[in-house]
Amino acid sequence: MQNENIARVFNTAASVYPNHIAIVEGYDSISYRQLQSEVESTAAYFIKRGIVTGDRVLVFVPMSIDLYRVVLALFTIGAVAVFVDEWVSKERLLLSCKLAKCRGFIGPAKMRMLGLWYKPIRRIPIKLGLSGRSSKQVGIAQLNRDDPALITYTTGSTGSPKAANRTHGFLRFQFDILKEKIATKPSDVEMTMLPIVLLINLGVGATSIIPRFNSRKPQNINPSNIIGQIESHKVNRITASPFFVKSLAEFALEQKISLKTVNQVITGGAPVFPTEAKLYTQAFDASIEIIYGSTEAEPISGINANQLVSSMTLMNGLPVGDIHPSTKLRIINTKIPHQHQLNENEFDQLTLLDGQVGEIVVCGDHVLASYFDNSQALYNNKIKVGATYWHKTGDSGYTLGSKLFLTGRVGQLILLEGGSYLSPFIIESKVEQLAEVTKGTILAHEGRVVLCLESALSRLMLNTLVQDIDYDSLVVLPHIPRDPRHNSKIDYEKLKLIVQKMLS
Repeated sequence: MQNENIARVFNTAASVYPNHIAIVEGYDSISYRQLQSEVESTAAYFIKRGIVTGDRVLVFVPMSIDLYRVVLALFTIGAVAVFVDEWVSKERLLLSCKLAKCRGFIGPAKMRMLGLWYKPIRRIPIKLGLSGRSSKQVGIAQLNRDDPALITYTTGSTGSPKAANRTHGFLRFQFDILKEKIATKPSDVEMTMLPIVLLINLGVGATSIIPRFNSRKPQNINPSNIIGQIESHKVNRITASPFFVKSLAEFALEQKISLKTVNQVITGGAPVFPTEAKLYTQAFDASIEIIYGSTEAEPISGINANQLVSSMTLMNGLPVGDIHPSTKLRIINTKIPHQHQLNENEFDQLTLLDGQVGEIVVCGDHVLASYFDNSQALYNNKIKVGATYWHKTGDSGYTLGSKLFLTGRVGQLILLEGGSYLSPFIIESKVEQLAEVTKGTILAHEGRVVLCLESALSRLMLNTLVQDIDYDSLVVLPHIPRDPRHNSKIDYEKLKLIVQKMLS
């Protein structure tokens, strides 16, 4: 039986490229040979402290050399790394701890001290810091493709936390597909703020530069420091959220800085409209790829920034490029209540034709099939057709042949008379083109279409700027809430609450 342990991918890269620099964090760096040695001694230490194959271990470590040393050590011994985002609230952290039923907790002393005060952490029997090592030799655990490797909580603001259960086989499929899609080479020096991308780099032999960027306070980003890192390390690739890329692009253009070493930029995790794509092309003399996907399915499709720029006036939807060949995709009718289980004929009847707007659903080996200990999340987000689970993305859109177009979140579509939809993304694209407006969208509120704008201008002045947009009420805000993960997507649920208070 073949060992499916994902740690083997890193070990192979370390044996082929031992002298390559694996990770640079601030003024610290570590080679593949050094990192492999550190992973082995950390894995031995975990075993010595009682962590065994199958144990779930909460990892509360920021993106760093330590993070990847710890995670690879857990993979090596077959333990399951459980992640909660750095920006998550104390309440959500404690709820995630309770639901994960972890046997171990790894984090800095400050976080371990929480165990003295909060029952969910206090109940975790093994609490470890980041400095433990052991000289004992350990082998890589023999695992199957369906054995869990990584549990990531994608917590929202309400409801029970949703835990993506990534098995060793799933991570390998995702590694192979993303490796082909983003085409990372061993000679690449890549700046990335996306943890899964850095993990892929460690399987290729490339060098990863962790940006000087506090993900808990993205609004405090200092582009000057980050560009200094890019120049000093001769970074040739950047993979980051649209907010991060846009911040660098705006600063580079304002300061007339030419990032000559950067030849490829990859972004995703939030919609990128043509105006923003044009900004990227002006700032970077590079190939710029925008990838559409989600936690459960990455990638779904991709488009080059220049192609997106050529679609400056969006008529019916935001183009997100060609559907990835490994992704099976359908558009299903949103007007029919959700059913968790269907036969093939019923699923075919639910599927819409080219050009018709509905919910995007996907399946494939790189599409997450399950959630950890959350049957409700499985029921709400999956459609089982025969033995296949199709993932409901929550995004609306349509296809034209192999090309995919987004029209907004399903819950944000506004149904018009005659059965057609008003797409938030069309309005958001128009707003993006107004220099005086930072962000904007539309919401339905008590039968009215509400236009929400983030701007310092008065309502009177804004009304004259948006005369080509049909709306019933205008709400002007100093700040429209964004998602805490990337600071890029509009947080529609929070925005709805703000609008309800303002208009009630």
